[in-house]
Amino acid sequence: MRRIAEFIYFKMLGWRVTGNVNFSKDTVKKAVLIGVPHTSWHDLYIGVLLRNVSQLKSNFIAKKELFIGPIGWYLKAIGGAPIDRGENQNKVEAIAQLFAEHDEFRLALAPEGTRKKVTEWRTGFYYIAKAANVPIIMFSLDFKNKQNNISEPFYPTDDLEADFAFMKAFFKGIEGKVASYS
Repeated sequence: MRRIAEFIYFKMLGWRVTGNVNFSKDTVKKAVLIGVPHTSWHDLYIGVLLRNVSQLKSNFIAKKELFIGPIGWYLKAIGGAPIDRGENQNKVEAIAQLFAEHDEFRLALAPEGTRKKVTEWRTGFYYIAKAANVPIIMFSLDFKNKQNNISEPFYPTDDLEADFAFMKAFFKGIEGKVASYS
């Protein structure tokens, strides 16, 4: 599967990985991974290909109702984790608990929370990383330059504004598939 992904990612699509390319899956077993900008459904297959070429296992969350029968088994096999989206559920704490329940868990999220143009990121990913005491690893979805730039692990501090300024600076100049959203 990796060779097929490498052929598609590098040869057919002409993408490359930059930045923290020597990131070792053995050094950071738990992290919140954020991909920016999230402007198109194309981000999904680029992310899946990046996951395969970097050999970095990543996880995702979905509503618990999807995790029944064969579809549920498949979602778990590819890294899915069910989450209760009930009103009385503290979602940050519930997701942080997933990190405690696994020896290895790297949760991939889009801080925009949608593919639509937004002016501000949502903060859930940040509070999840803080509650789980795990770093945030940023990766770009730069369609203009056809590259995924991967950051060093970043541990959030108690200064949300400064941390967001730092993270947003990492993505400065990046253009998503829908360039006007960047």
